[in-house]
Amino acid sequence: MTVLRFIWLALAIWGAIHPMSYFMGYMDETGTGLSGLIDAWYVNDSTIGLTWDLTIAAITLTVWILAETLVRKNWMALLAIPATFCIGVSCGLPLYLFFRSSPVR
Repeated sequence: MTVLRFIWLALAIWGAIHPMSYFMGYMDETGTGLSGLIDAWYVNDSTIGLTWDLTIAAITLTVWILAETLVRKNWMALLAIPATFCIGVSCGLPLYLFFRSSPVR
């Protein structure tokens, strides 16, 4: 594995664990679970703006993944789509770059 591929993988793991620790901490602290976390995304204009920013980035990344996967036939890269929407762009983008940077066969 090249150094760059290792960096993408490390960033994907960090992007999965680090933000999730804050989400889990918030849900434990408030006791509201996932619905309370989602409600917090819409509490003021600042969080609404950030929510839309990340949503648009996730949709853009998904379109890019789909377009390139159809051309490159790298079907494993499709795993970055559920990672993006279930974990976040901080995991999905570096995970996609990890898959995309694999050697061409």
